[in-house]
Amino acid sequence: MPQILTLALAKGRILDETLPLLAAAGIHPSIDPDTSRQLILPTNHREIRLVVVRSSDVSTYVQYGGADLGVAGKDVLLEHGGEGLYEPLDLHIARCRLMLAKRIDADKIHGRLRIATKYANITRRYFATQGRQVEIIKLYGSMELAPLVGLADYIVDVVDTGNTLRANGLVPIEPPLAHSSARLVINRAAMKMKHAPIKALVHGLGKVVAARQGQPQLQRTSQQSWSISDA
Repeated sequence: MPQILTLALAKGRILDETLPLLAAAGIHPSIDPDTSRQLILPTNHREIRLVVVRSSDVSTYVQYGGADLGVAGKDVLLEHGGEGLYEPLDLHIARCRLMLAKRIDADKIHGRLRIATKYANITRRYFATQGRQVEIIKLYGSMELAPLVGLADYIVDVVDTGNTLRANGLVPIEPPLAHSSARLVINRAAMKMKHAPIKALVHGLGKVVAARQGQPQLQRTSQQSWSISDA
């Protein structure tokens, strides 16, 4: 009896950019995720199904066995931790930087900083390395508004092009706190129990990523082309 693999994908950009990678590896959802309300999506491989969850929940689903594998941003993994997870593959998609930003006209601030962010753990660790205590104001959206209305001195948020910061009169402060891209993560227990099909899936995605990056083909396994049922 074939082993079923459950792959957790984050809604939004990661889902949109992961689906073409899966398609290039021969995996297609049987239901259009753009039009369906279903959160569990079968694929053209009866041994593989996709689950669509919030970005911050991917690592939790994988860690506790709700999914065997998942695709999560490195920023999320750094913030929420990756206990019990393998991280074998950087997919080189959903790239962004985690930046500290302030108002363009902000004066130099002395004393304890107030920083608005949803990345409280990363921010606290970053400033601890500098020997500074900060007051974290936890927000989940519209981060750029906080300095404009006096709620915070700075923000820490993910930045892609920087257009949203500039449009709101903010400027990023180099260097970034972290660089992020989407990573494939695997439940440690699933890796032992479902080693062959998971290895085949990782190899298939790895070949697609390597080809897109112009890298030499990854070391071949015994399969010339991957197949869950053949793994």
